Amino acid sequence: MASCCQHGPGYATPLDAFKNGAREKLLYIPAIVPDHSRPDYLVTVDVDPSSPSFSQVIHRLPFPYKGDELHHSGWNACSSCYGDASASRKLLILPALASGRIYAVDTDSDPLAPKLHKVVEPHDIQDKTGLSYLHTSHCLGSGDIMVSAMGDKDGNPRGAFLLLDQDLQVKGTWSPVETKYGYDFWYQPYHNIMVSSSWGTPSAFCKGFNPAEVAEKYGDSLYFWDWKERKLLQEIKLGAEGLVPLEVRFLHEPKSPHGFVGAALSSNVIHFTKDQDTGSWVHKTVIKQPWTKVEGWALPEMPPLITDILISLDDKFIYFSNWLRGDIVQYDISDPANPRLAGRVWVGGSIRKGGSVRVLEGLPEDTPEQPEIPTVKGKVLQGGPQMLQLSLDGKRLYVTNSLFGPWDKQFYPELVKQGSYLLQIDVDTDKGGLKVSPDFLVDFGAEPEGPALAHEVRYPGGDCSSDIWLAADAEQAAEPGPSLLLLLLLHWGEILWGSHPLERGAAAGSIKDLPCQALPGFRAWWGCGHRMAGVRVG
Repeated sequence: MASCCQHGPGYATPLDAFKNGAREKLLYIPAIVPDHSRPDYLVTVDVDPSSPSFSQVIHRLPFPYKGDELHHSGWNACSSCYGDASASRKLLILPALASGRIYAVDTDSDPLAPKLHKVVEPHDIQDKTGLSYLHTSHCLGSGDIMVSAMGDKDGNPRGAFLLLDQDLQVKGTWSPVETKYGYDFWYQPYHNIMVSSSWGTPSAFCKGFNPAEVAEKYGDSLYFWDWKERKLLQEIKLGAEGLVPLEVRFLHEPKSPHGFVGAALSSNVIHFTKDQDTGSWVHKTVIKQPWTKVEGWALPEMPPLITDILISLDDKFIYFSNWLRGDIVQYDISDPANPRLAGRVWVGGSIRKGGSVRVLEGLPEDTPEQPEIPTVKGKVLQGGPQMLQLSLDGKRLYVTNSLFGPWDKQFYPELVKQGSYLLQIDVDTDKGGLKVSPDFLVDFGAEPEGPALAHEVRYPGGDCSSDIWLAADAEQAAEPGPSLLLLLLLHWGEILWGSHPLERGAAAGSIKDLPCQALPGFRAWWGCGHRMAGVRVG
């Protein structure tokens, strides 16, 4: 039994993290070796401005196998476990997209030099679930770890979710129900809902992108699940405005019914919410981006290609990256149904000034001519912006530029040859606005053993896309208030102990020094016990 006022990992609320969270000092980023000549590895980057190794890779952890294609990552425990004092954020969970294995990395023993803790082998996963092509990992309040899958070992599409326990044992699938395609997911237990998205057929997208295959081998659906019953409630076909929906996010406020998904190929941002009259989920395209008419490219029109979206912890701004066009965009979502453009910065892309592609029509209104791409610390920025991660206070946005090995080779061959980058974007959180930091660059083309491709960014203490918050326990909220509890406590004390508990508390020094077991019904008010901040679900 944990002592009073202890808590689990993360922060009590998103606003607590936003207002009181510590500045990030370390980043963990998977580095992918594009030719598979050596294993992928995990880098630790120093982002402490007071450190002599600021903006440098300070540690590399190679994995034991080649060709994993590391992609996204999550934690064994996060803010969804805040109410569980026995939980600890100590393992970074890294599903491998190509190999179907899962790595667990110990970041707790030495945050500066993480070490491999365990490998969950593909055959263990496939024997119990039949799943492969793994993507998103989220911790659950129950203590389980959930990982989304996109296919079977042969590359056929299967949208499903596998569960691991804290010992990294495969428990099976989260639900017996599967969807045609899989990709990302986010849960919001207050509304008893989880939403998942759909990329496509692994055997297709692992060869690169073929536009002729979109209709038959790529998704356009959002799936809404009953969180408690683990069954599919609703499928929304997004159609032409929502082709290839990838990253999906609810607002961080755990009672909010509002969320967004970035439709990669259509290059629109779609808002979804709960209809208060019917209880069903409805959607609307709230940010539309036209394709750019071009010459000198593979097709006569170029989609901006949204590949990541991110919401600030105060739920004020949404950010998204246009990997092909080359810009990062900031919108004010104070009114989620009516976003307002707040900032834009160009950090690469295929329509740069002086490049081989000429724009005929379709640039953003605030960009009258083909953008000039900045040089950072003498480095010409190749590729386009991809994965995003925001500081807890919203003032720094980190960006990498590798999407997925086969697609990198197809659209940005120079990126594969020269390696990717990590940039820092300075954010105006008051009026909006984005600016490239001139003093920060990590060049993955300068890696000791050759160029590598950097992907998703994680902070040791959790971040905007790793942590999910839970609303207060309904049973706790329904408990009587402190005045009545005190009266009941006095009564129970006389029955159980033959004296008033307050007298016992005075003898102990404070009522808070009494063991939690001695305060039945008092925990929710005083803050004792494992579940004081959230309901444990999953």
